[in-house]
Amino acid sequence: MAQSDSTPAFLTWFTEHDGIMDTSSMLLAIVPGHGRAAIASRDIPEGYTLFEIPRGLTLSLRTSSLPEKFGISAWRKHGLHQGWAGLILCMMWEESLQELSNWSGYLSILPSSFDTPMFWSEEELAELKGTAVVDKIGRGDAERDYHEKVTPAIRSRLDLFPPNVHDKFFSVEQYHVMGSRILSRSFRVEPWGKEEGEEDDEEEDGAEANTSTDNAMDVDELVERRHPEKGQLEPEEASDEEDDEIEDTADIAMVPMADMLNARFESENAKLFYEEEVLKMITTKEIQAGEQIWNTYGDLPNSDLLRRYGHVDVVTLRPPLAGEGNPADVVEIRADLVVETVSSRAQGNVQNRVDWWLERADDDAFVAESDCEVPKELISLVHLLLLPEVDWLKLHAQEKLPKGKLTPEVLPVVIEVLQRRLTAYPTSLEEDVTLLEDPTLSTNKRNAIVVRVGEKRILQCTLERIQALQQSAGGNPDKKRKDTGPTRHPGGNKKSRR
Repeated sequence: MAQSDSTPAFLTWFTEHDGIMDTSSMLLAIVPGHGRAAIASRDIPEGYTLFEIPRGLTLSLRTSSLPEKFGISAWRKHGLHQGWAGLILCMMWEESLQELSNWSGYLSILPSSFDTPMFWSEEELAELKGTAVVDKIGRGDAERDYHEKVTPAIRSRLDLFPPNVHDKFFSVEQYHVMGSRILSRSFRVEPWGKEEGEEDDEEEDGAEANTSTDNAMDVDELVERRHPEKGQLEPEEASDEEDDEIEDTADIAMVPMADMLNARFESENAKLFYEEEVLKMITTKEIQAGEQIWNTYGDLPNSDLLRRYGHVDVVTLRPPLAGEGNPADVVEIRADLVVETVSSRAQGNVQNRVDWWLERADDDAFVAESDCEVPKELISLVHLLLLPEVDWLKLHAQEKLPKGKLTPEVLPVVIEVLQRRLTAYPTSLEEDVTLLEDPTLSTNKRNAIVVRVGEKRILQCTLERIQALQQSAGGNPDKKRKDTGPTRHPGGNKKSRR
């Protein structure tokens, strides 16, 4: 596990910029299958501080001097205050400064190639058919931002973006590289401090920083500032907040050293905490010498791990599933598939009912998890479409959605939905399991198959459970499901824009 050539230079840069690392407890090394990783060089107790990062050493819209030099009004005019384009442009610009950038020693150690689907060939992407990954890659949206926001901004300030460096540092390919660095390595780092009258938050995910550097920009005019108190800091995760029409990326930051830690399902043994002046990586359990030091990505499904980080997790699954995979896996079942399946049995005006549903539920997909339970929201929609007209009118007047309760009339519809969902994949579960035995598979193809297998196992397990319920003579299909009243509806198939 020898250190790579670039690691000593990075460590020198880190300490020269007031970062503190306990080199007697931790080292950076290249680990096969994991890339660069943090390794415990001795036994480390719980609650031990491994390293500290000054807030000003994080790289974000607040700490880069580009928005200030560009001008706030011009920044807004080009739409760089919305979405990811502004932050990516800051990253590109800082790298174009080379040794003149405050972050040159950090940027030089970041990866320039990725195994994420953003960079896959069409042939490789075809292996993801049937999964929700392809629709969430966002390459088209990213390139639209590049051409409509970033390119005009660059051309408007050739003093900041000299033409002779455009091809090397400001190409669309480099835009994708920087976007992937942010997607895979960033943290949410909110400003420190409270405004008068604000409540203390004892603990809050994420955080970034009012920085003390001279280059810091006052971004109060760009975004609403939030002021958390001391708490835990999580890597930036996919969430429903990503799907807001206008995304706030002012709190997203690159955090040198913290992003050197890898993550694996339920393996977290260290976490980043923040204080007024510094961010601290602190152990959350004892770590033995030679063990990898793991942060957390929030135990994401393999579909998200692949899309964001270019890898998948394979561990022992839990009942009712068996074998190896990712216990956090999920599979999305689109609402239009449900509507299409039930339409031949539906009562009344299907479109009216669907429109009414969407106004109240805002679900265009349902998420099945590894517990092999049918999402109650899906069952509720089936009930809605099967209701006799008189019951539909009554429900409509009451402004209530049907309960997500399995009943005999719902079971055959749910079975057909699951069967049709399984046909969306180009291969069967059995074929994929056999394919994974091939030692010559490329990394990308293997990862795609692992994602497919995880989703198919959930669908197959759920299907078998429902078929067993249907076949049980005189059984009550919902006797084990607690009736909790009108169903509630979390977000459905939301796309990340980056």
